[in-house]
Amino acid sequence: MPRLPRLVIPGMPLHVIQRGNNRAATFRSPGYYMRYRDILHSASQRSRCAIHAYVFMPNHVHLLLTPEEDEGPSNMMQLIGSRYVHYVNARIPRTGTLWEGRFRSSIVNTDRYLLACSRYIELNPVRARIADDPRRYTWSSYLHNAGGVHDPLITAHELYQKLGTTPGDQQVAYRALFADALKPEALDAIRQAASTGDLLGDDDFRQEVEERLQRSLPRRHHGGDRRSDAFHALKAPDGALSGRSRALTP
Repeated sequence: MPRLPRLVIPGMPLHVIQRGNNRAATFRSPGYYMRYRDILHSASQRSRCAIHAYVFMPNHVHLLLTPEEDEGPSNMMQLIGSRYVHYVNARIPRTGTLWEGRFRSSIVNTDRYLLACSRYIELNPVRARIADDPRRYTWSSYLHNAGGVHDPLITAHELYQKLGTTPGDQQVAYRALFADALKPEALDAIRQAASTGDLLGDDDFRQEVEERLQRSLPRRHHGGDRRSDAFHALKAPDGALSGRSRALTP
């Protein structure tokens, strides 16, 4: 069956995931993380994609971004792929591809899910039990969005800016969002959309997107690979996985 085209609409936020091939590690030391962040910064600027949130996990990456052009995300990920793989190959002997096929993405309903998706991304290390608090994980946007630690990679989304009249007020309000856990239905919606490439939003949002595209969109249902941890994450009543499995899934 041919792949459905990736949905990208300039000006609408996108949740992007890229995994290591066969869930193998893509970052081996702090230097690898720093190099990837530098490459992402350059590639996002060249491709006109504003990054609002990110996390670099040991074997996969999450990004929340807003593209200015249809091809922006694809161009950005291609630039990252070629430059970062060259960096890795120059340092360790390896064969085969570093990344698992195409990156996955889902358009995000700004009003309902943007801040939830940002929290989902920055809480990934906590769900994976790599860190007990997002403040203690270096390789994410949390320290910038919640703590005011300058990160040139980040561009504040308009909805984030509305959290307060000053950067300090915005950070306080954003931190307060983390006092409550993400609801299971929000977790499932984010995971399902990321897995299938479908819209992250309700029927009204789907209608809005269809009107903008002037065409109907098929619902991208996906039963999941029953051998995969991602499938069991969607099927489990509480969406929970073991610490190791969470590190390997969105």
